[in-house]
Amino acid sequence: RYRYYGKALVLDGKWQSSTGDEFLYHEPLVHPAMIFHGSPSKVLVLGGGEGATIREVLRWQTVEKVAMIDIDGEVVEACRQYLPEMHANSFDDPRLKLVIGDALEFLETSGEIWDVVISDLSDPIEEGPSFQLFTKEYFEKILQVLTPGGFFVVQAGPVSLGEMKLHTRIVNTMKEVFPYVQSYSSYVPTYGQPWGFVMGSREMINSRPDPETVNQLLREKTTGGFRMLDGTTLLGMLQVPKHLREAIATETEVYTLAKPPKFFGKGSTNS
Repeated sequence: RYRYYGKALVLDGKWQSSTGDEFLYHEPLVHPAMIFHGSPSKVLVLGGGEGATIREVLRWQTVEKVAMIDIDGEVVEACRQYLPEMHANSFDDPRLKLVIGDALEFLETSGEIWDVVISDLSDPIEEGPSFQLFTKEYFEKILQVLTPGGFFVVQAGPVSLGEMKLHTRIVNTMKEVFPYVQSYSSYVPTYGQPWGFVMGSREMINSRPDPETVNQLLREKTTGGFRMLDGTTLLGMLQVPKHLREAIATETEVYTLAKPPKFFGKGSTNS
């Protein structure tokens, strides 16, 4: 427990989230894709052991089913017991199907399609379990399980000046698979830097949505209670700063199973 950030989830010595500012990560992770879809009923969450991601998904009254796939049952159970501030009893919602297992295996065997897929996996740390889940092959599997108007979003590393390579390469990799791709970010104090997300779809992504139209959608289709996100915030997040746009435009590397990413966790540099 920390004075300003509350209780924290730390895995293998690396900060994952804290109760004081996790909303600055989980709201932008979840809601832009949900907003652009407009009326999501089936949502797949890959990772998200704290339960905060499904908490945000379940704000949407249109959601009839959410499946959460996490490989580490011990982490899920620990979060369920010790971090109720994060999951807000979302694990008990009847719309939730919780699966302790491998995300790739679930994608290959479930046979279901989804309106929104949210990849809230741990960073692709060397020798960690998720490095292959940031590759072109993985994104191709995601596209196969999306409805025609579906949206995919992935947490995509820091976008600070010295550490944005992971992000730009994820964007470039997703462009190999998805017709439309959008980078955006949110500053998360726990991580000490702005954190990036990447959204992909077969549908065009409007980077200049009307704030009041977004606010009306949130009023009509969610239970509310947002701390960060509204129409104005969404519009601002989608305006990618010039230096990052230029870095994305000049990126050439594509992550594949033969050449996956190697990153060393939140707050670390990668080469």
